[in-house]
Amino acid sequence: MQSPYPSAALDEARRAIAEKLREIRRDAGLTGREVAARASWQPSKVSRLQSATTPPSDDDLRAWCRACGAEDQLPDLLAANRTADSMYLEWRRVQRSGLRRLQESRIPLYERTRTFRVYSSTVIPGFVQTYEYAAALLGNVARVHGTPDDVDDAAAARVERSHIIRKGGHRFAFVLEESVLRHVVGDPTVMAGQLGYLLSVMALPAVSVGIIPAGRERPMWTLETFSMFDEARVSVELLTAAVTVTAPGEIALYARAFEDMSALAVHGAEARGLISSAIDSLD
Repeated sequence: MQSPYPSAALDEARRAIAEKLREIRRDAGLTGREVAARASWQPSKVSRLQSATTPPSDDDLRAWCRACGAEDQLPDLLAANRTADSMYLEWRRVQRSGLRRLQESRIPLYERTRTFRVYSSTVIPGFVQTYEYAAALLGNVARVHGTPDDVDDAAAARVERSHIIRKGGHRFAFVLEESVLRHVVGDPTVMAGQLGYLLSVMALPAVSVGIIPAGRERPMWTLETFSMFDEARVSVELLTAAVTVTAPGEIALYARAFEDMSALAVHGAEARGLISSAIDSLD
């Protein structure tokens, strides 16, 4: 079953380019083998490009259009390809200069955003992380991705950045799967401190925290963690990449997904009870 909520806008953009290449070939009355011969490629390359298995380079697009006599289609294809490239940021490239700069680079976005909506199926959101939790989590990130060892500075930058939740002019809505409360990051002491801080943050007037109880019958499946910044942008964090969604239609789907998840969650005293229970389980 195809999900109504796009897990990666990049996939859709790549498929659209592949379909356009197929359309250009058909309009030219050529087979895949004929395109391959004219471009001096192996036929398998044409198949990979048409199926979006391999993303095309700009030179690939030029060769394709030239082979099909469709040079007039090239500018739009190049623009679409570069847009797709900009939607996908490899973690290794982003983190090359260290995790601290990655944290600091997001400050302007956070300052201009009025309403934040965050759904997390993985970890406590960065906005409400303690220094100890952030350091443990970022240490794992650095180990997995082989980034420069500036974890302490990065954790401090994340906590400093999160002070925005105590400033006026911003509102925050968080929805977490209950499993996030049970996954121990760092050690039990670190986790207890983090969950205690989450309880205190819930008292802030600009903050809403909902928890989706484990085992609840649900019409909506678990999604990837995502953050919404007003109605302008969605950031989806995957293991190997950060996907940025800016298309209005796709942002609307994520907004609907957040509403669905929020409807499944408990808030107020019930949410605090689930958090307190998770703290008790650490003893």
